[in-house]
Amino acid sequence: AVSEGDQVIEPLNRYIRLFAERGNPVYFTRDWHTLHHISFKGYGGVWPSHCVQGTKGAEFHPGLYIPEDNKFVISSGGSPDFDSYSAFQGTVLHDLLRERGVSRVFVGGIATDYCVKHTVLGALNLGYQAFLLMEGVKGVNLRPDDSEKAVEEMMKRGAVCVTPEDEIL
Repeated sequence: AVSEGDQVIEPLNRYIRLFAERGNPVYFTRDWHTLHHISFKGYGGVWPSHCVQGTKGAEFHPGLYIPEDNKFVISSGGSPDFDSYSAFQGTVLHDLLRERGVSRVFVGGIATDYCVKHTVLGALNLGYQAFLLMEGVKGVNLRPDDSEKAVEEMMKRGAVCVTPEDEIL
């Protein structure tokens, strides 16, 4: 679990509404692990069991705004023998973005130091402009500075950190 992870909900809801009002596609990504996933401690991984398909732990936060007419759900981690942190790895996200002519991605959610970081780096590697929604991210922070280091790495690789006040949106 990400401590105080629910703090990203309201900032993300503001971004989701902003993008949806402008007619931009909004993609929701989630871990969607099998019961015996390779990332879980009991099966050789480093994480406790989490986001198991069909369980309450795999559901989106009930306060997250999901527009009915403008949503795409991308599930990752569905193969028990394949682990990844990027929403691009092992999914159709890149194909969906290319089909729609998307060149810029805005990423928020949890965890800054794992899935968010790897999704941003994956987007950059695939040629997208990547923007990190600073108010809409929260890290695991196994070490106290993990999220800070992740943000530094994303910026070093070309990501741009934005807040709602920035005109880039």
